[in-house]
Amino acid sequence: MDEKQYFNIRVKSRRGFALMITLSVLSVIIALTMVLLSYFQEVQKDATETKALIQANVYYADVIEVFNTFKNKKTLFSVLYETALPLRTPDNKFSMVLKCETLAKGVNINWLGLKVTNNMPKNKSHYALLKSTANELFEQISQEYQIEEPDRLYDMILEEIGGKRKSVQKEQSRLHQKNGIISFKQFSYIVSRYRYEVDDTKVMRVPWQKYFSFSNTAKKINIEYSSAELIAYLFDIDLSSAREWVSSLEKSSLQSFVSEYAGVEMYNEKKSILNNSKFLGESECFVSYGLMGGQYRFKFEYIQGEAKHFEFYGK
Repeated sequence: MDEKQYFNIRVKSRRGFALMITLSVLSVIIALTMVLLSYFQEVQKDATETKALIQANVYYADVIEVFNTFKNKKTLFSVLYETALPLRTPDNKFSMVLKCETLAKGVNINWLGLKVTNNMPKNKSHYALLKSTANELFEQISQEYQIEEPDRLYDMILEEIGGKRKSVQKEQSRLHQKNGIISFKQFSYIVSRYRYEVDDTKVMRVPWQKYFSFSNTAKKINIEYSSAELIAYLFDIDLSSAREWVSSLEKSSLQSFVSEYAGVEMYNEKKSILNNSKFLGESECFVSYGLMGGQYRFKFEYIQGEAKHFEFYGK
């Protein structure tokens, strides 16, 4: 090999090595850029979330102020129970949608844990009706959805109601401080724990919120806003008829409807646990709003004129 050939080989080798170094550097630069870009996007996201949370607190305060200044609460919430209310500024820069639901639209899940004894005062029969209504509903749901071990699920619910054992840990929620089941979120933890303990996926198909309410303060069912499924169960009416009555724009009173389809005695049997006209003052409200191209949501409870349990959901 002469010097010229050797020189050419050395040049090619160096070029190849330089090219390898260049590609390696480019790879590192690209990788660092991706990391930095990812970090920047994360910071940007956090900043947006912070702004969204601040905006949520502003909206929350504004909504509560309106609620507190509105004298006729029944009229206000009758509208909010029926429809989502869109609100916006004249310049359309800010807008939100407000929707509320009554906390007592179903059979209170805590009625399962009522203790009815002979030492109770004259309203013993009323508490007995609350407990039997909840127990019979739970049994019917267990059969209809073929829950594999309903007794185990029932015991887990009673443990939570009685405060002996809590499925929600301290670091997860404020719920450990309360007796009874006070939200659907808390109840969902119980159902999930049962589902994995028993390996029963059928329990996840139950539309629990159509039948039960999750508030330890509800003493009656706000039947005017109950689901067709619950009405059909309570009065032994076929579901299609109940759905037709619920969806009717000009429906008769519940008493007239039940009397026609199931008899007046059936209505009178459950009358003491129903709320037909009085405003119970126990509501759960949801607010959705847009900010910087994203949609955000928060909820809170408004009970007897007091706002509590604010929860921000983010996007």
